[in-house]
Amino acid sequence: MTLGGFLGRITGRDREPEPAAVPRPPTTQDLLAAVDRVEQLVANGAVPAVVSSRVMRVSRIVRETIPRLSNLGAGSPQAYSVMATATDYLPEAVSGYLRLPRQWADSRPVDRGKTSLMVLVDQLDLLGSTMEQVFDAVNRADATALVAHGRFLAEKFGTGSTGGALGLPTGDAGRLQPPSGRQS
Repeated sequence: MTLGGFLGRITGRDREPEPAAVPRPPTTQDLLAAVDRVEQLVANGAVPAVVSSRVMRVSRIVRETIPRLSNLGAGSPQAYSVMATATDYLPEAVSGYLRLPRQWADSRPVDRGKTSLMVLVDQLDLLGSTMEQVFDAVNRADATALVAHGRFLAEKFGTGSTGGALGLPTGDAGRLQPPSGRQS
């Protein structure tokens, strides 16, 4: 070992950098808390009604989607979109608008003739339509399972249009007995 290596070890300068801690994915509670914070930002007339209604639309869809995210599978781009919308996209859009003076944001064109208010409304509309598509994808898995189960039942017992057949015995042998052993 050289003198430089020895001194480096003593002073800690030759240590290998520690691996960066990987943040844990947000929990359901984390996502819901993030949506709560955005709703609080727009509460009590802090934004025009056109913004508030769109924020509430996005947050409602995100809230309805969060409990069903497992239907999309781990690493799903749609699941990531829901997480990012709750924790980043929606809060950043609203916060960016709220940092501006109201009169200026609502009256001065900033992008191709659009005011900051119009830009925000466009962003919220895009988030809303995207979250609706994700919500449809989340529910499609259960709807597909329901259709498959219906086909199984139709194959097993007959089609619903003919009433199907349960395969129960007929006549006195198949007669159901009333409760408590009473005969009718």
